[in-house]
Amino acid sequence: MMNKSGGRRGDRRPREEKKEFDQYILDLARVTRVTKGGKHLSFRACVILGDRHGRVGFGLAKGKDVQLGVEKSVKQARKHIITVPIVKATIPHMVYSKFKAAKIMLKPAPEGSGIIAGGAVRAVLDLAGIPNISSKILGKTKNKIAIAKATFEALQSFKTGRRRLQVAKNIKIEEKTN
Repeated sequence: MMNKSGGRRGDRRPREEKKEFDQYILDLARVTRVTKGGKHLSFRACVILGDRHGRVGFGLAKGKDVQLGVEKSVKQARKHIITVPIVKATIPHMVYSKFKAAKIMLKPAPEGSGIIAGGAVRAVLDLAGIPNISSKILGKTKNKIAIAKATFEALQSFKTGRRRLQVAKNIKIEEKTN
């Protein structure tokens, strides 16, 4: 017999709901701020959220303990979710992006090649749900956060037919008003 929560009678555990987004903790660091009164310890968490169907988000936050830092960064990542266009199981075209010292190149890949990427780029592309893509981190930076932000800038910069049409319409409207 079933109870009100949908479980069997005597089952006290709450039913687990399927999460909308998967999350990956990219970086977790203990940071110390030294002041006149002493050292203040906090934890910085960098989290990537994604639904593996074209939506991905990035969050970076600090908290007094690890759990608080992760919760704050997940909340920030939910606010900064982007949608990535996936065309024929890859990206629409090659793109190059730079964020501070991190330079990254993303290229479309043929069907069946998988995600050819390393570290932070692989985590972002996997959670975005792009099945076939090739990437290269250019330069000498090892900073995971800068590489992840460069990847996000690259994913935001895709030009699709719909976006080009909107830009063209805006230009025509401006020309008529002048």
